[in-house]
Amino acid sequence: MAYPFFSLSKSHRVAPIDFAAGSVTIRVEAVPHHGMATIWDADILIWAASQIVEARDAGLRTSRLMVATPYEILAFIGRGTSLRDYQRLKAALDRLQSTTVCTSIRQPAEGRRHRFSWINEWKERTDRNGKPDGLEMIVPDWFYRAVLDDALVLTIDRVYFDLTGGLDRWLYRIVRKHGGRQRDGWRFDFRHLHEKSGSLSPFRRFAFELRDIIRRQPLPGYTLFLEVEIGGRLLLAFEPTPPCGQAVNSLVLSGTPSIVPSGTPASCYRERKQGATHGSQKKNRALNLESNKDSNSVERARDVQNLERDKQKEPIRQPNNTSSNAIFRKDGFPAPDSSGGPHFSSDDRSGEAP
Repeated sequence: MAYPFFSLSKSHRVAPIDFAAGSVTIRVEAVPHHGMATIWDADILIWAASQIVEARDAGLRTSRLMVATPYEILAFIGRGTSLRDYQRLKAALDRLQSTTVCTSIRQPAEGRRHRFSWINEWKERTDRNGKPDGLEMIVPDWFYRAVLDDALVLTIDRVYFDLTGGLDRWLYRIVRKHGGRQRDGWRFDFRHLHEKSGSLSPFRRFAFELRDIIRRQPLPGYTLFLEVEIGGRLLLAFEPTPPCGQAVNSLVLSGTPSIVPSGTPASCYRERKQGATHGSQKKNRALNLESNKDSNSVERARDVQNLERDKQKEPIRQPNNTSSNAIFRKDGFPAPDSSGGPHFSSDDRSGEAP
């Protein structure tokens, strides 16, 4: 699940996959006629692995030879059952049989290689009357022994089969393999993921698609994050999604004690009146002059009348110092003096002569 064994694109791929990390080497090759097996073709292998594990757990004898109807396989992997889907299933079996893998994974001696095809052979079965009677396939020994080892088998969510993107599917396999159920999740460098995916896309395109997956959050059971280190290195972080608690109540009170009619047959709960505005603003909203013209106009007219009446009643202020000859106007500012005394302008500057 954590290595590049399949093409992540539905397009016809012939270019081989070469991957090397430490003692692990993988080379996947395809023939031009069928092309490389895709990650959607690998759904058939998931079905095969589930059948082997189920038979083993039930105490039945397991074998590399498997027999099933196309309907059973297609229904398990969430595909349709039309004639076109049957034809696509056969094409997927051809790609799995023609794609060869050479790897050093799970080899006892260092430097050893194991070469195999995902399906050694397959054929269509018929009954005595010549009617279709299912399919036969033989899975490779490398795959069969891995399925029988409990430490190498992980369960996957059924939603996995609904993922439409090849990178989405591959990333879920990576997350499921490395993340598991760890509380703190896992982290991967973007460039390391690019090398491990075996994708033919350039790194910039690959990084763009990863960011889009982080935005969409399509992986079931896991939450993805984007982390940027001080040096600018991009990291993909993921952790298990916490399980949902109890369902919320569909009817939530707004905090008001009473129920008011809303004009509908059923009653509704009245919301509290909004106070000060949220955010950086500190003032309340302005008067709603358009929807409440009458009351707002009367209130504003009353304020203007009160202001004019206060100005008319304001007395002329006289100075307390009787020795001064300055005269004050009605508005409180000194009136011009014709006696030749000192005058100060309204923009007096300290330190300057008048």
